[in-house]
Amino acid sequence: MAPFHNSRLVQVLAIDIGATSIKFCHVDDHGTLLEVPRRRPTPYPCTPDRLVALLSERIGTSKCPRVGVGFPGKFVDGHVIRPGNLSRPGGITTDVDPVIDHQWRHFALQDALCKSTGRDVRVVNDATLAALGCCDGHGIELVLTLGTGLGLAVEHDGVLQKARDVGAATFIQGRTYDQLLGERARSEDPTEWHVLLEQAINGFAKEFDAVVVHLAGGNARRVAPDSFTTLICPVVIHGNEAPLHGAAKLFYG
Repeated sequence: MAPFHNSRLVQVLAIDIGATSIKFCHVDDHGTLLEVPRRRPTPYPCTPDRLVALLSERIGTSKCPRVGVGFPGKFVDGHVIRPGNLSRPGGITTDVDPVIDHQWRHFALQDALCKSTGRDVRVVNDATLAALGCCDGHGIELVLTLGTGLGLAVEHDGVLQKARDVGAATFIQGRTYDQLLGERARSEDPTEWHVLLEQAINGFAKEFDAVVVHLAGGNARRVAPDSFTTLICPVVIHGNEAPLHGAAKLFYG
């Protein structure tokens, strides 16, 4: 990743870790993208040491003093609670490796990146980062990220709320939200995926009493608000860059 030289504008290096690829982009203090995001395939097997080494190299090259990172799993107070698909040794089509999964549990990713780079690195769940990038601060806003799996975040009048990690939770007939609403399910049966997505949106909107639902992530572009028939509140479609936009708010609020 080539250094970005316009230091007057650059404030944050935004990093969005996905199960398929990792996106990097410099943004200003308002979250405006200052370049075309760059991608690099997520390395597998994706152990903590291997991911830290890859991210540290990119962070060092960027010369940016502040770094905001979205992690694709449950992440609390600087630590990985559940690594999601990163514990699969060959990506989403392979089974969870218990050894890699154990290495990730309670791993202090934020501290590891700060120590290895000497930069101010702040890490949050990727759905949380997406919420920072797309919510407008009015009422209860629900954010669903559609990609390899399903992520969820909630804001109330611009303040992030505690929300459970729904991806691994059971949705229908013993199958999880990740299994039924992730990319693998969509590619196998797009029509069924859309029906289940509508069902999930309504369920979560009722649970959180949301006034609006934001859809972000790579598969958000595959739906349109008018393609739903039974939604109980408005839906706003965002691109795959919502987490990148949100990185600046980790530092500038």
